[in-house]
Amino acid sequence: MRAAESGEAEDMGDAPEEPRPGDGSGGRAGAEVRAEDLGLTGPRGEVFADICFAAPAGSLIALEGPSGSGRTCLLLALTGRMRTTSGHAVVGGHRLPGELAAVRRVSALGAVPGVTDLEPGLSVAEQLREQMLLRRRFDGSLRALFTPPARRAAASRARLDASLSAAGLDLDSLPKGPRTLVRDLERLESLRLSVAIALLGEPRLLAVDDVGLKLADDEAGQAWSLLRSVAEAGTTVLAACSQAPGDALTVCTGRAPAGASRNSSAGRGAGNEEGPAREPGTTTEGDAADALAEACRA
Repeated sequence: MRAAESGEAEDMGDAPEEPRPGDGSGGRAGAEVRAEDLGLTGPRGEVFADICFAAPAGSLIALEGPSGSGRTCLLLALTGRMRTTSGHAVVGGHRLPGELAAVRRVSALGAVPGVTDLEPGLSVAEQLREQMLLRRRFDGSLRALFTPPARRAAASRARLDASLSAAGLDLDSLPKGPRTLVRDLERLESLRLSVAIALLGEPRLLAVDDVGLKLADDEAGQAWSLLRSVAEAGTTVLAACSQAPGDALTVCTGRAPAGASRNSSAGRGAGNEEGPAREPGTTTEGDAADALAEACRA
């Protein structure tokens, strides 16, 4: 469904500029991601350590580990929202931890509890319109000042339509269409909405936390299919989870099985540097709270 054809979604804002190369569906070149001995130690101890892998642009990267293994912190670190304390990473040509702001500009967070939570009291149309207005406020350019309003509005609608299509979210299929409240969305629909919002900025790297959480097996399969389609369209996808699909490049944040490397990889020719199997520090509730607060500030 085109956003312009839904009553409440029709006035979702004027984009500050014409669409950039790519259509919001991942057509823009993804970001290559490499990490070498990447680690984070906080006041309460080690959060994650010795992360080594290399993934080409357009990869589906799964950060696999049990709750408390540092997988969310690693996801935030690789998107420039958290400063690491050892080793380094390169995301889209930008070196971490030195170029945090540059990495934030080429990456976007989808569903990350405590950081990108949706507003439960808003309708889906209101949530989308709010995000479009925020994008107009913070992503403006001088060129936009000389672009006719009608042209900006058309570009805005085109970008929104492309993002919704890439996320597989059909507003008409929702119980009350675009007026459905965010709190009434099913878990999978909420994930699709978060991904659509993240894709509005046409990022080179999309990050999603807790894939599969509170989803039935078939729904989890649909969630991974969504992320896989985004990656296949060109955008690199970084997804934290407790169990990765077999075709993803898998980076383990928990103890590796006996005889296996700490960080394993699979799919699309991704390279990987093996590290010794070891038990990482456990992330406490205090560590998680500190991490999320820092990410929100970023």
